[in-house]
Amino acid sequence: MSKPRIRCAIYTRKSSDEGLDQEFNSLDAQHEACAAYIASQRHEGWKMLPARYDDGGISGGTLERPGLQRLLADIDAGRIDMVVVYKIDRLTRSLADFAKLVERLEEKDCSFVSVTQAFNTSSSMGRLTLNVLLSFAQFEREVTAERIRDKIAASKKKGLWMGGVPPLGYDPHPDPMRRELVVNAAEADVVRQIFALYATHRCLNLVTREAEDIGLRSKCHVFSTGRVQGGNSLSRGQIHKILTNPIYLGLIRHKEKTFPGKHPAIVDQGLWDEVQDLLQAASARRRGVPAGQPSSDAAPLKGKFRDETEDLLTPTHTRKNGKHLRYYISNRLVSGGTDPTGWRLPAPALEATVAKLIAGHLAEHASRHAVLCCKDALQSVAASEAVERLSHQIRSDGILAASTLITKGALGNGRITIELDVGAIADATGLSVEDFNPGLLTLEQPFAFRRRGVEMKIIAGNIAQAPDVAMIRALRNAHGWSDSVKSGTSLKRLASEVNVSERYVARIIALAGLSPKIQAAIVDGTQPIDLTLERLLRNSLPLEWSAQKQVLGFGA
Repeated sequence: MSKPRIRCAIYTRKSSDEGLDQEFNSLDAQHEACAAYIASQRHEGWKMLPARYDDGGISGGTLERPGLQRLLADIDAGRIDMVVVYKIDRLTRSLADFAKLVERLEEKDCSFVSVTQAFNTSSSMGRLTLNVLLSFAQFEREVTAERIRDKIAASKKKGLWMGGVPPLGYDPHPDPMRRELVVNAAEADVVRQIFALYATHRCLNLVTREAEDIGLRSKCHVFSTGRVQGGNSLSRGQIHKILTNPIYLGLIRHKEKTFPGKHPAIVDQGLWDEVQDLLQAASARRRGVPAGQPSSDAAPLKGKFRDETEDLLTPTHTRKNGKHLRYYISNRLVSGGTDPTGWRLPAPALEATVAKLIAGHLAEHASRHAVLCCKDALQSVAASEAVERLSHQIRSDGILAASTLITKGALGNGRITIELDVGAIADATGLSVEDFNPGLLTLEQPFAFRRRGVEMKIIAGNIAQAPDVAMIRALRNAHGWSDSVKSGTSLKRLASEVNVSERYVARIIALAGLSPKIQAAIVDGTQPIDLTLERLLRNSLPLEWSAQKQVLGFGA
């Protein structure tokens, strides 16, 4: 009986790219040794596959290697039965990554063998030996990394430049053996201009615009491969990094510490201190406050509200078409990431809604004489009048009067919850803290927002029935036009008579097939708040009535 054929793939790797340009390099040597081993196992049915899986100049601390990814793809496709490597650490130096690889290989009945180490993963003893060797390989990698970090730290303490792209204003020393920076006169002048501009304008945005106007550019660096980087307009972030980089003061930074460098300073100590003081003062200004605007009313709800994930709503602002726009957004969106669960609410609308809800809540308790716990009629009337006056003040002054009363708030699941500060209410009304009804201190109301184009409308509180005139008119036309078509009027003639397109007539007529309950809700004004005529016409609705209700948000 013949042995089953075992398809063998050879994987090779080298951490550095040194020597890879030679005619016979380390990858070739590994491949040749593995090929000889496979040939020695020909009697066992081993056969080498022609494809090569090589990774040159890539560390074994990551699985994101082109050759390895091609190998894994072929294993998943069932084209490989055995992976052959020169040494175990050629495949990976991470114990966690190795566990993932072995599990993935076992799922596809693929084994693993090392040429210079007498074991393979087809036996339990082989897997044990692999884990032991890989633990040492990972230990070696981590110890080497620690040595490198220690060497870098010691070198920086001596003021040496440890490589990388040099900052704007400096070039590496012409002698590669001297780890120092030398001043680039033209770029140094750019750095001094940036510091002077900030000392004058005290605003990063203004400095960014003026730097663009006068033609200041970032450093143009040419790598050894010939790739060119930089030479572009300076962004706001790049300018801030320049203004806070102690290298321009003649220092070398290592983590949180700085040490005297071997290179000369570009900026004098006086200008550096002045700019750092201005930056510190600017960072102390509350987020969402434009320069020159008082911070007292810029973001009165800052730190007050959280979304359903317990993420704080953070104030932010932008300019569009010359208008200053403010928002409250989930903090996870500040970095610019995309998250469909994140909130982005227009600040004026949210602040007006919160003020309206608090004023209404206080007025409602005052009207029911439910401000205090006690049953004394005279005290209750006096307290209700004081709370009613506070409600009027909030309606008059808006969020500035309401924000001081808020302890915390939450948005999510179609509700808004606000907890009020009993001490602040007592100060505003002159009442005793101990006498307040606990129900006065918490309010919870429905909360939703509806987008119409670029406009976002916040809807909160108990929503009164409000029939949508556009949708009702469309329903009326749908039934009338449907009757005309049933009586024999062509769609083209009908469209001509009502002076609209045939496509529009067809889309409106389709509304006659809406569920009777949906049509009744539209007539009564009890439809979901986000249901508009545009949404009804945007997509084809299902014919089944229960499916229509689900698609349009009518619930069960």
